Amino acid sequence: MRQSRFKRICVFCGSSQGKKRSYHDAAIELGNELVARGVDLVYGGGSIGLMGMVSQAVYDGGRHVIGRWGEVRAVADMHQRKAEMARQSDAFIALPGGYGTLEELLEVITWAQLGIHHKPVGLLNVDGYYNSLLTFIDKAVEEGFINTCARRIIVLAPTAEELMEKLEDYVPYHDRVASKLNWEIAAEIEPLPLGYLH
Repeated sequence: MRQSRFKRICVFCGSSQGKKRSYHDAAIELGNELVARGVDLVYGGGSIGLMGMVSQAVYDGGRHVIGRWGEVRAVADMHQRKAEMARQSDAFIALPGGYGTLEELLEVITWAQLGIHHKPVGLLNVDGYYNSLLTFIDKAVEEGFINTCARRIIVLAPTAEELMEKLEDYVPYHDRVASKLNWEIAAEIEPLPLGYLH
């Protein structure tokens, strides 16, 4: 196994274990894969569900965990929490999860599309969990709402080992839409007046 180019990876996943044993196994497998590659974990800090499993596996393997085990960083609100998690990470991986996982995943994909970051975004598609989301995204490409370059932002694999290999080889394919945005500027952008949305 080659040495990883990543120091830290942010993992998004459910605070529930889900109904299938395969989700539980995938969380532990991902944690072990990070340990084997010498990669530290950044995550939301939950101690239950898939979040607890992946963080425990990384911690037990002797790697650093930002979010619960070993290091917790105080933030003012959820927006700052997500920006800090993203800033601390060299790549992102989503395991199965619910609304929170989807929101975090889609936000980092959007940030990549806007050129706020060039970090790989991986989807661990355990037992086809994300097939329906991928079908929706492909439909959005077909209908002209997502361009084909932006579709390539998502790196997909069914196992942790395969996903990590693909993330290691990832080169950004997408066009930058907002070339001068960065974490700090994005955090300071004033919200648009509500009427602008109509």
